[in-house]
This record gives sequence, structure tokens and C-alpha cells, in this order.
Amino acid sequence: MANNKNLSKANKAKKDEFYTQLVDIEKELRHYKAFFKGKTVFCNCDDPYESNFVKYFAMNFNALGLKKLIATCYATSPVLYTQLSFFTEPEPVSAVGG
Repeated sequence: MANNKNLSKANKAKKDEFYTQLVDIEKELRHYKAFFKGKTVFCNCDDPYESNFVKYFAMNFNALGLKKLIATCYATSPVLYTQLSFFTEPEPVSAVGG
């Protein structure tokens, strides 16, 4: 077991989800801004509403010059079959193949 105090505390508290902080994403990706222009970004995540990577790319979509942002989630996600929007309520969409 790791000697990291935070990991040990989280293990005892059963809080074992550690997400990359938005500030850390901003600090690192600012060096690669030019590489995103005209690109599609694909984020495979547990929940697009909780993913800081999705939040970063959505908030910086125009500044980065992105072509498209795609976020996926597990089939058991509470946002299954909804069209995600950061500005309005989720809207149901038809399921592929059924």
C-alpha cells in the first residue's frame, strides 16, 4: 500500500475517485493550443458532467478553434440517451438501433 497520506485517508473513507483538477488541465494544455485548431476532441469519461477535461474543452471550444467535441460515457450513466448541453437542460434523443 502506498505511503501517501491522502490516498490512505481516501481508502479509509472509501472515497477513491481522483479526478484531474481543471487548473492542472489548463496549466498543461495551454502549451498545446495550436495543435487543437480544426481538430475533433474525443473524451471517454465516466460522466461528461463531472469530467474536467470535457469542461475544459467545452469552455475553450472557440478559443482553441475546435471542430467538434465528443464525450462518451458508460451505458449505466444517468445521462444515457440525452443530448448534453452546458447551457440548457439535457434533451432526450433516440437510441441507436432501438
